[in-house]
Amino acid sequence: MRNKILFGLAIVGILIGLVSAYIYSRQTPPLPPIATNYNPYVNGIYANGIIESYAANGENINIYPQVSGRVTRIFVHEGQLVAKGTPLFAIDDSVQKEVVAQNKAQAQAALALLQELRAEPRKETLTIAKKQVEYARASLQYQQAQLAITKKEMAINPQAVSKLALENVRNSVLIAENNLKVAQAQYALTKAGAWSYDIRNQQAIYDAAQKTYASNNALLREYVVRAPVTGDVLRISTAIGSYASPQGVYGTYTQGMDPVVVMGRKSGYLQVRAYLDEILVPRLPAPADITAKMFIRGLDNVSVPLQFVRIQPYVTPKIELSDQRTEKVDVRVLPILFKFKPPEHMNLFPGELVDVYIGKKP
Repeated sequence: MRNKILFGLAIVGILIGLVSAYIYSRQTPPLPPIATNYNPYVNGIYANGIIESYAANGENINIYPQVSGRVTRIFVHEGQLVAKGTPLFAIDDSVQKEVVAQNKAQAQAALALLQELRAEPRKETLTIAKKQVEYARASLQYQQAQLAITKKEMAINPQAVSKLALENVRNSVLIAENNLKVAQAQYALTKAGAWSYDIRNQQAIYDAAQKTYASNNALLREYVVRAPVTGDVLRISTAIGSYASPQGVYGTYTQGMDPVVVMGRKSGYLQVRAYLDEILVPRLPAPADITAKMFIRGLDNVSVPLQFVRIQPYVTPKIELSDQRTEKVDVRVLPILFKFKPPEHMNLFPGELVDVYIGKKP
């Protein structure tokens, strides 16, 4: 009896498993079709590849701002052809504008004081100094006349003028003479204008203020990022209100810092950057003998011939091509660059992953 019960429970368990597997198979979507590419060459070698805009001296153009801040405007859209110097995006420059305005005011104040020193003597100041000389000369003449009168009175009647009175008049003449000398020296100083050392010092202050203004004004222009070349806008990785810095913008999907804008030069070619595993590098043909084809993922046995451009002669750690993460793995690869004319019947875009087979010319 016990064996019958155990047998019945086993049958029930098998039935439940079969029903669960059937339900799961009905809910799980079918896997996408996988291209069954074949090696078109005898002893050909395989490499992962990624499509880029064709650039004779490098990769796609990654654009970063020189300053940090919130993005306030985006002037272009992805896929747009822009000329060199076209504004791409703008960063909040309100604080920098205030700094520039302050620097400009300081430079203008320094220039005004420099011009004042260079314009000396003022006509009004020189007139006053001249009048002070005339007044001091008149005072001296008056005191000299008083001394002459006192001496005459003393000659007529020595008892009429005391020695103290005579000394006071003489002292008054000496004081008047010194006052005239001081007034004449002050007039000469005023007429000579500003001291040359004061002018040079103020000139240095003005030059420093002007350079500070020019530097901050040049930095203000960096808050609008412009296209460095004529080309296509391939990707915009930011939005209005996002924070951008010279390190780029934080990518939600890549979980790293991405370029704010990626551009590619406009040409009739696209470029493939193939990454050859280091264990296959010894089998790579000589550059003059290299031939290659790429296969588009999702298309069975559809290949595009590639033209060899150059080898980057430095083996680097392989990265995850699909999202450009900086996490490195143990495999090292040799980058090889090819170019091709995009077929009219295919939609191919920079950033697309492809399979590359490299062979030797017959």
